[in-house]
Amino acid sequence: MRQTVLEAKQAVVAEIQDKLKSSASTVVVEYRGLSVAEVTELRRELRKENVEFKIYKNSMSTRAAEAEGFNDLVQHLTGPNAIAFSSEDAVAPSRVLAKFAKKHEALVLKSGIVEGNVVDVNVLKELSVLPNREGMLSMLLSCLQSPVRSFACVVKAVADAKESNGGVAPVVETTNEETVEAVATTVETTETPVVEEAAAQTEAAAE
Repeated sequence: MRQTVLEAKQAVVAEIQDKLKSSASTVVVEYRGLSVAEVTELRRELRKENVEFKIYKNSMSTRAAEAEGFNDLVQHLTGPNAIAFSSEDAVAPSRVLAKFAKKHEALVLKSGIVEGNVVDVNVLKELSVLPNREGMLSMLLSCLQSPVRSFACVVKAVADAKESNGGVAPVVETTNEETVEAVATTVETTETPVVEEAAAQTEAAAE
């Protein structure tokens, strides 16, 4: 019996470890005071963004965090906590949770892990105002496809995405021909995957 219980606990810890490693973003929240209906509503909103919302025993979460080297997260694993995991969008958990917290003060953002780094609530709040990946891609596509817009639009989109990290992107006015060359340079120095995807979709549309 004891062996079975031990194995079950080990399985839970392993599950949490896997989620911590594979998620682009993890957010710890305290849900003390939320009703069952409110928690259900929150799960529904997170599910729309492909964010998983799990409730584990703090002891299990602590073991998993320590095993993965996220020791700075452990101090926040107290009280009635829940953890949101997103394997696709590093911004989605912060955005959905912060929006929900504005209407439900009982929900408190505490800490999280973004791209492998433990972050505090201030970083989570900064991330919460950014658009999701699709929104950023749409912004870049709009800039690249419009013949009357300059490369400054692309720079601004990238700068907005970088703002939470304290980066400052220059805004440069250029002609259409110069825009093509500037985009190529920016692909190497900023948000490469998103810009490359936007450029590829633009070329496909042109064909």
